[in-house]
Amino acid sequence: MKNLFEAATVAEVKARVARLSATSERQWGTMNAAQAMAHVCLSMEWAVGDTVAPRMFLGRVIGGAIKPMVLKDDKPMRRNSPTVKTLVVTDEHDLGREQARLIGLIDRFGTGGAAGCTRNPHSFFGRMPPDEWAILMYKHVDHHLRQFGV
Repeated sequence: MKNLFEAATVAEVKARVARLSATSERQWGTMNAAQAMAHVCLSMEWAVGDTVAPRMFLGRVIGGAIKPMVLKDDKPMRRNSPTVKTLVVTDEHDLGREQARLIGLIDRFGTGGAAGCTRNPHSFFGRMPPDEWAILMYKHVDHHLRQFGV
């Protein structure tokens, strides 16, 4: 499965992030391209341990059962998947700044490998080893790049 610990996948994702433009048309959802990149940055900050996400009650109840379904294969995340409230971005952001920020976080996550990955639980899925974080972060970035056709 693709994940952000693989150098080739990191290179592919970074190239796709660079192709995103302010004129990239949203295919679903409500965020514009800059907001989507800011949103993905916030989740990457969880993965590298810069921030700690509070556990969601619903995640404590069903997150462990859903996690294997999300991480079992390369199937993309569903359109309009639910978003954790702390990751909702509604204010305006500069696309270029958010792209650079995301590329830096992806590089940091990818080169840090398992040792650089958070040991904190995911807000919904709970405890995740680094390899699961790497898969989930790839799927999340891919989801939002596909949202804008890149």
